[in-house]
Amino acid sequence: MAQFPSKANVVIIGLGGITGSSVAHHLIERGWDNIVGIDKSAIPTDIGSTAHASDFCFNTMHDQMTIFTTKYSIDFFEKMGRYERIGGIEVARVGDDERMVELKRRVTSGRAFGSRVEMISAAEAKEKFPLLEEDMIQGALWDPDAGLVTPRSQTVAGELVEMGVESGKLQAFANTSCTGLNIEDGRIKGVETERGYIEADHVVVCAGLWGRLIAEMAGEDLPIMPVDHPLTFFKPFEEFAGTGKDIGYPLLRDQGNSAYLRDTGDPTTAEGGQIEWGYYEEKAPRMCHPRDLLEKEEARLSPSQRDLELEEVMEPLERAIELTPILGELGYDEKYSFNGLLQVTADGGPSIGESANVRGLWYVESVWVKDGPGTGKIVADWMTDGRTHLDHARIDVARYYPFQCEEQYIADRCYETAFKIYNPPVHNREPYTAARDFRRSPFWERENELGGYFMEAAGWERAHGYAANEHLLEKWADKVPVREVEWENRHFWRVSNAEHLEMSETVGMVNLSHFAIYDMVGNGAAELMEFLCVAKVAGDTPVGKGVYTHFLDAAGGVRADLTVLRLGENHFRVIDGGDAGNRDFVWMKRMAQDYGYDEVEVLDRSAEFGCLGLWGPNARATLSNLIEDPDTISHENFPFAGIRELTIAGKTVTAFRISYVGEQGWELHFKLEDGLAVWDALYAEGVLPVGIETYANSRRLEKSLRLQNADILTEYNLLEVDLARKLVKAADFVGKEAYLEQRAREHQPAYLCTLTMEDNTDSNGVARYPLGACPIMDPDTGETLIDSEGRRSYTTSIAYGPSIGKNIALAFLPHEYCQEGRILDMDYFDERYKVKVESVGYGPLYDPENIKPRS
Repeated sequence: MAQFPSKANVVIIGLGGITGSSVAHHLIERGWDNIVGIDKSAIPTDIGSTAHASDFCFNTMHDQMTIFTTKYSIDFFEKMGRYERIGGIEVARVGDDERMVELKRRVTSGRAFGSRVEMISAAEAKEKFPLLEEDMIQGALWDPDAGLVTPRSQTVAGELVEMGVESGKLQAFANTSCTGLNIEDGRIKGVETERGYIEADHVVVCAGLWGRLIAEMAGEDLPIMPVDHPLTFFKPFEEFAGTGKDIGYPLLRDQGNSAYLRDTGDPTTAEGGQIEWGYYEEKAPRMCHPRDLLEKEEARLSPSQRDLELEEVMEPLERAIELTPILGELGYDEKYSFNGLLQVTADGGPSIGESANVRGLWYVESVWVKDGPGTGKIVADWMTDGRTHLDHARIDVARYYPFQCEEQYIADRCYETAFKIYNPPVHNREPYTAARDFRRSPFWERENELGGYFMEAAGWERAHGYAANEHLLEKWADKVPVREVEWENRHFWRVSNAEHLEMSETVGMVNLSHFAIYDMVGNGAAELMEFLCVAKVAGDTPVGKGVYTHFLDAAGGVRADLTVLRLGENHFRVIDGGDAGNRDFVWMKRMAQDYGYDEVEVLDRSAEFGCLGLWGPNARATLSNLIEDPDTISHENFPFAGIRELTIAGKTVTAFRISYVGEQGWELHFKLEDGLAVWDALYAEGVLPVGIETYANSRRLEKSLRLQNADILTEYNLLEVDLARKLVKAADFVGKEAYLEQRAREHQPAYLCTLTMEDNTDSNGVARYPLGACPIMDPDTGETLIDSEGRRSYTTSIAYGPSIGKNIALAFLPHEYCQEGRILDMDYFDERYKVKVESVGYGPLYDPENIKPRS
């Protein structure tokens, strides 16, 4: 056996699973060497989830990153000769219309992001999968690329490790547990193991079910948790005897019953001659904190396989027998069946990326087999280049705020996530019901009294509309349509559109206390902020000036969209969206560390301040009634983007003249404890409380304004998003070299365009109000548009604009399709709709300075 190393460039904890082995393989491909992998079990693992995984792959998700990692993984497995592209079927039972709609939505997502799924009839499903009772289903989805990793992903993990060892760049040590992490001054220094200490600047945690226990060694926690997944087996099934196949029929998912089924092929193969039926518990998921996992010698099967009582799944099994009677004809294998533990997460996404608290410590947790190699590539690119080719905001472990990493929050949210693994379909706007009310605005009681329809973002309770305003529906009835399709009306309140229209006629206030607020202070703060921002925020920028700006990555991709207030020579306040705030906070601190700004502090002030947006044609007149000298807020004395301290109801308020809704007005910032008095003063003046729906969706899109992590993504540059300034500042900044090269192009590969639906009537004559990512397609070819960089066109934002009476969308279009007035196709729930290019780049459809709508 090789001598145990004392030093490595990278230590991978959990090398024996499909995730750890894939990370090692891809790091080697990117030029890394002196990698040491350890695992508390055998290599490949005999105790982790990889050891008992069903190993099937479907590519039917609704987000671009997952469709990429799954597609990459399928191709990777196949190139290794370890994949059976047998295809897969997802069925909708008779009477389960919501599942049928969900299948059509998956087709739309597939066309948007690049999977090849399509709808097929019940008869076609029966032909492909003869074990089905055809009259039990109304239709199905077909994924031609679905299939099985053969013979096991465990085999692939072992082969990847062998390849790495043979290359001389990887050393692998089985039965070697991590016993501690050495962390100094916020940086990883090495790993303590049962065999000795390994010094390392990079440690990657791929420990699967045990990942949280490794995180505890670093003094932090991860929002993930294992849950039982019943796996049952029935035999003998000899349909494919003598074929040598590992699987004979396509995979079958019966997600309306929260279950799936597959055959195991030829009885002479390792696990052959059976039918495997798996189930995801919908009613009472059985969670397991990693600290309660058994050790290998204590477990009957393995620590990740717990005993299963058939009674636990009898009700769904009986339903499964109705669909596939073969299950009732074969014998149940009690000894072989078990509860296999898998990870669920607090928000449905994996925990990947560098720790928010420890530099050099990376997590790759809650990754399924179908995404293992693709995730390995993403992580290797991220560690090598500092970026990935797709925006990784939704998987970045730094997205979690500290309160979201507390044990009770994790338990509550993961428990709710466990109900939604397969069924019911998760709505685009689906709110969590567990772990709520963490953050409330100072005027929450007033909002509650007004009948606020609350949703949550970054822990903040936000009203999307107010029941007290429903009388406005009578006034605006002809401009606020009733949404007949339940899916489009779910988690949407019609009163929001009435509030939208009323604010545009009078004045409204929007609760913006969800903003993430960060102060950068100390010697060197001005220099550092100037280096981080594309726009000039320091230098000769006067104190009291607010600047809308961006952070770029080294390749010129847009990683943040925010405003910066200069409050002093070396005092800057960053006002950020709640969704993106913690990631940007972590990044600013990292940049201060990396560039030697030791005297600069980046402080989280979010819990200290609240904000109300005051907007509408009567905003200035209303505010004038509440301050001592109305002349101070005249247009001449208070220009756009200016900052001024005002006194309202005896409270000091920082007024920032800016708008995200197009209407004139201000963001009014105040200490949290002063917020109620400010609300009451505005309300007494007749200001209409307006829900966040108007701010975040309908008015924003009428104004063609962009949203970070939706329309603004790292795979696009500022010119493509049409947020570039006319001039480039002299000072250096992150990404400047790449940005200058982008500006030197004759044109960009794509531009973010504003589109409207020409006709939103579906094939049943019902008006539709689309949600989510819808592919934009060439009407002549029927193909989704793809630009010269390989990026696909889909709606990054979409909402109904009551001021213009149309559905409005933003979407990146290839340069050659960027002509105003051009008609394209949009797919929504497997139907085509005509969309018109209204503007190439920024172009408001409704502007208060020119009230007449453009179309």
